[in-house]
Amino acid sequence: MPQSNIRSFRDILVYLSAGETLEARINAAVTMAQEHGARLIGVDVSHPAVYDTDRAPTAVALEEIFATRVRAAGLTATFHAAGRSDSEAWKALYAHYADIVIAPPASEADARIILPGVPEEVMLTAGVPVLVIPELWPGPPLGQRVVVSWNASREATRAVHDMLPVLTRATSVTLFAFDSRQRVLEDETRLMIDHLAAHGITARSFTWPDTGVIDPVDALFSCLSEEGADLIVAGGYGHSRFLERLVGGVTRTLIRTLTVPVVLSH
Repeated sequence: MPQSNIRSFRDILVYLSAGETLEARINAAVTMAQEHGARLIGVDVSHPAVYDTDRAPTAVALEEIFATRVRAAGLTATFHAAGRSDSEAWKALYAHYADIVIAPPASEADARIILPGVPEEVMLTAGVPVLVIPELWPGPPLGQRVVVSWNASREATRAVHDMLPVLTRATSVTLFAFDSRQRVLEDETRLMIDHLAAHGITARSFTWPDTGVIDPVDALFSCLSEEGADLIVAGGYGHSRFLERLVGGVTRTLIRTLTVPVVLSH
């Protein structure tokens, strides 16, 4: 098959905070930057309240922690502190100037120490994919075995095309589809598999007929387990029936509770 001409990520942004996933986020950013030959952008998204907690020492040292890892990896990077210059600067959180954003989950613990809007508002407004690293993620590999939550919606289509630089490097790509209509399951996955093949990506389908017995998220979890997935690619906050149930109505569940990293595009 012909190789995809999709370019690599060139600028990768990682949000820095004193939460449990700090090391995992930096590890993911460094690994991805090395794979793509990309620059790193570190953005401190600490909430002022963190400096009154036991995590204050880590919050104070974020720039040095980031710089130390970047130097060790031999990467090019810049550092910014969000929300400390003018009222509009933190709103975009520099996401408009990157190809992908790596963010912490919106867990209760991190919600007390990071700026509001991370990661959900960023995902809705950035215009780039947001990779959320869950608290229990053990670290790389990342993006070798990918499950794409697919239903031919605008959001899912955007997610697939946003992540072509990762999909072209994956060793396994699976399209997960959940619908009550068997013909829809077959046609929608077949057409996308054919499109991905044009980019040199070999993908297969994992279809789950909706009989009303199992929730679509539980079906997705079963797919992740069977495929040994290390990354989910999905559209976020859609308006179709399927997306509202899978990655619209439960987008918050995905980015708060999963143990597998998830990329969301809107």
